[in-house]
Amino acid sequence: MKKRESVRHIMATEPIVLHLNDGLGEAEKLFKKNRVRHLPVVSGAKIVGILSMTDLARISFVDSYDPHDFTIDTSVYSLFTLEQIMVRKPACIPDKATIKEVAEIFLDVDFHALPVVDDKNELQGIVTTTDLIKYLVEMY
Repeated sequence: MKKRESVRHIMATEPIVLHLNDGLGEAEKLFKKNRVRHLPVVSGAKIVGILSMTDLARISFVDSYDPHDFTIDTSVYSLFTLEQIMVRKPACIPDKATIKEVAEIFLDVDFHALPVVDDKNELQGIVTTTDLIKYLVEMY
């Protein structure tokens, strides 16, 4: 295993994103269509938030859900905006970070995705705990 391997090796380099003015219905559609659990929220190229499938399920009073096949009462979408539900100013990791640094962050936090940004806070990708686990499985 390489000790200084770049996060770029495991991150999604073309993440599916939401734009700040997108609605929650669009978020649900993107989650289901792309089978992802986290969507960075951008304004232009800059990261301004992140929305997880759990955030969306939480506002819809879902008792339990299959991450890839859940039904939401879409009437709640008219009660909230994306900006109200997303995590604002999410923890991000620089694109120069190593996989080891990503793993250390995931050990200490209660979330499972990190937007990867450049020096201008522009989104370059996203790395998840699943990406990290897949990498480790490949190594062993």
